[in-house]
Amino acid sequence: MSRVLIGLSGGVDSAVAAYLLKKEGHEVIGITLRTWLSDDGEESRCCEIDDARKTAEIIGIDYHTLNCTSLFKEKVIDPFLHEYISARTPNPCIECNRYVKWDRMMYMTKVLEADYIATGHYARIQKTDNGRYAVRKALHAEKDQSYMLYKLSQEQLSRTLMPLGGYTKDDVRQIAMDAGLNVAQKKDSQEICFVPDGDHASYIEKNVPSGLPGEGNFTDEEGHILGRHKGLIHYTVGQRKGLGIALGYPAYIKKIDPVKNEIVLGPESSIFGKEVICRDVNFMSIPGLSDDEQLRCRAKIRYRHGAKDAILSKIDDKLVNLSFEEPVKAAAPGQSAVFYDEDDFIIGGGIIT
Repeated sequence: MSRVLIGLSGGVDSAVAAYLLKKEGHEVIGITLRTWLSDDGEESRCCEIDDARKTAEIIGIDYHTLNCTSLFKEKVIDPFLHEYISARTPNPCIECNRYVKWDRMMYMTKVLEADYIATGHYARIQKTDNGRYAVRKALHAEKDQSYMLYKLSQEQLSRTLMPLGGYTKDDVRQIAMDAGLNVAQKKDSQEICFVPDGDHASYIEKNVPSGLPGEGNFTDEEGHILGRHKGLIHYTVGQRKGLGIALGYPAYIKKIDPVKNEIVLGPESSIFGKEVICRDVNFMSIPGLSDDEQLRCRAKIRYRHGAKDAILSKIDDKLVNLSFEEPVKAAAPGQSAVFYDEDDFIIGGGIIT
């Protein structure tokens, strides 16, 4: 059996993952990465150390903590603020997984001489027929978290275990209760860890006190001014509620223009499209695309989006194109599109332009 370093968040999923690995006979070491503290000292839901330490005691494994707040600010919070100010809608959890959690846990495997790292994600990692490692969707779609993992590198994937890929959430809670784990009934976190109240705009205003784009115009698709918006950071492409403007028909945000400080509104039909371009692509199950290759896939344009049939092709060394068979709704710049093959392996993913 191997020595496995598992990330303990203080939640039920990572607790059960640790329990299952210990039950299999591995030497398990728990670690919590402290990524963020609020001004009043409240911990992030991803690093609730007291609960995580108690879990480790119950399971009977060694436990460590590692302060990653500076790295988290550099790799997650600062880019999050920059993206919103630039009228894009980022996925901070994806950046955290690649550049904080896996980066620091891989480092700690050297310190603690561990063979693998493990997490409580609902996903699977398998070696494909071409010898590359890839994340595969969880067996139970309702909790699948593969979308959040598309940026992981081959080295990271080759050293990672995900014990929960075949379980349902109900299964996991039952295991936790049977094992007497302290977090068996703990609620799941729903929001971004450093914006626990879900108010992104207030968080941005507090942390970027100057230089924020101010009020500007709502326009229609022909450029006619319809009214005033309260600042680009309050809006995202596809948004309908909370616009603060009445037009006599349901209006949706079609485009946010940071250069003109304008927001273009249109009917629901205007936010559908078949073509999505992605940058910063990370290929996973394949090394890349050839210049003239057209690859069939199923792609998700946001976490809660059902994957749709599309053709993936290369535009140049920096961009790829997704051509969907049917129009998809509100592909928001800054969000990630993740492409899967017919066996639910991640082909790759990128950031929507």
